[in-house]
Amino acid sequence: MAGNSRRRGAIRKPGTKKGAVVGSGGQRRKGLEGKGPTPKAENRTGHPAQRRAMAKAKAEKSRAGKAEGPELIAGRNPVVEALRAEVPATALYVALHVDTDDRIKEAVQLAADRGISILEVPREELDRKTNRAMHQGLGLQVPPFDYGHPDDLLRSAQDSGDPPLLVALDGVTDPRNLGAVIRSAAAFGAHGVLLPARRSAGMTAVAWRTSAGTAAKLPIAVATNLTRQLRSWADEGLMLVGLDADGSVEIDGLELATDPLVVVVGSEGRGLSRLVRETCDATVSIPMAAGVESLNASVAAGVLLAEVARRRRVRGRT
Repeated sequence: MAGNSRRRGAIRKPGTKKGAVVGSGGQRRKGLEGKGPTPKAENRTGHPAQRRAMAKAKAEKSRAGKAEGPELIAGRNPVVEALRAEVPATALYVALHVDTDDRIKEAVQLAADRGISILEVPREELDRKTNRAMHQGLGLQVPPFDYGHPDDLLRSAQDSGDPPLLVALDGVTDPRNLGAVIRSAAAFGAHGVLLPARRSAGMTAVAWRTSAGTAAKLPIAVATNLTRQLRSWADEGLMLVGLDADGSVEIDGLELATDPLVVVVGSEGRGLSRLVRETCDATVSIPMAAGVESLNASVAAGVLLAEVARRRRVRGRT
């Protein structure tokens, strides 16, 4: 019967394996074949070159993450100061029927001289573009900020001919404080500012405005991991000094001021993070009158940087 018919060879004997069992099946030949050329160092898992390449790519991604899009600097004085400082800009917005004064005239002239587009727009549109900031009828559009690499920051400082002076921000999230620190850093001779990739303000229009255009003159870089970058700079011979209300030394006794130095500024609320504080060679406090609250982060940074600059001037004269 058809139901009892069986295909020849369909039943295997007990104890036998399925498929061919005689010969190597070509496996021996494959085993003798080479695996091709040795991959480049940066493509080999666990190789130091690969770790460096991955860290660089991560840092570039972090820097790109802070460049979210064009920003508008609002207000007559900030716009004029930014144009005088030759801050990169793509358009100058002027409100229709605005009351013209010397600052409006200068802004328009500076923009025209640099080939920046000058656009007259209704005040309502300028309100919207500036998120209803106090623009006074004037707004300057700047492209996303071009952050540098920490290695370039150090190299620039070392090539300056002076002892390197860098400023690192640990969790400063207020763009006004960021801009103020950048302005102080430029005023007192720092060679660059370092921001962490996370939990930090970026170069927004507010930061541009507060920096009064100095961000166009001072290199600003982003570190994927702030603590690791600070340790790397320490290995290069830089001393790390953190601002802290309970510092190990008062500002009057800061003998490290004339050495290659990194000034680390903590966040507005909690100050320095634990790992960053432990990485610092010293923490510095600023003596204050009794009953006065601690200084704003950017003000404290300005006080410390001014003292560092003073000590360096004194040493230069001796």
